[in-house]
Amino acid sequence: GIHRQILLATLGCFVGYQLVKRAEYVHAKVDRELFEYIRHHPVDFNSSAEKKRIGQLLEDFHPIR
Repeated sequence: GIHRQILLATLGCFVGYQLVKRAEYVHAKVDRELFEYIRHHPVDFNSSAEKKRIGQLLEDFHPIR
């Protein structure tokens, strides 16, 4: 009856909360590792180069027909 629905809803909320918490932990761990790599290798991520506009990055469009 209703007690099973309440039990399963509570269980679903708990499991969902734990899954979200685990996903946030994994993403935070990856971010921390990437930022640490960037901090130790600043030459690989030199942002002083001339910035390109989006039109310079994309190829010219030539329609087929």
